[in-house]
Amino acid sequence: MGRTADYSRQSCSIAATLEVIGDPWTLLVIRDAFNGLTRFEQWQERLGVARNVLAARLKSLVQHGVLEPRLYSERPPRNEYVLTAKGKDLYGVLVTLHGWGAKHVYGEADSGVDMVHKTCGHTLEPKIACACCGEIVKPRDIRLTIAADRPTVGDVLPREEAA
Repeated sequence: MGRTADYSRQSCSIAATLEVIGDPWTLLVIRDAFNGLTRFEQWQERLGVARNVLAARLKSLVQHGVLEPRLYSERPPRNEYVLTAKGKDLYGVLVTLHGWGAKHVYGEADSGVDMVHKTCGHTLEPKIACACCGEIVKPRDIRLTIAADRPTVGDVLPREEAA
């Protein structure tokens, strides 16, 4: 896909995640999947991305198990693409990216899109909380433990086949 970065020798979950969702357009495809888009033509119209680029992104997301194709027309054969459980686990990533962009890119300007928490009615400001104790976690609250013999991205994610 014209990728310039090779993460295969990295031993890092962030690098592995970038290998799966780090291509341009990929996160926007996933964003729109969360907003109900399922069909190629919908994404192409909404994003204005080149058809070959979109096809490559969808193929990659299917290969990595983020989206699942479902046949909706036999003649001609057409698939729609739905988020898998793995894809749905990217929800927090998108919410956090939205919050960062609203704060640090748009700042005082209005992006025109707010995430409003239905329960309290306020604009959502994402925070990271520990699933075990519920405490809000800050960078200083985390200690990394690094195993001496850990697999690389290349060990856990086979390279995509050339199209």
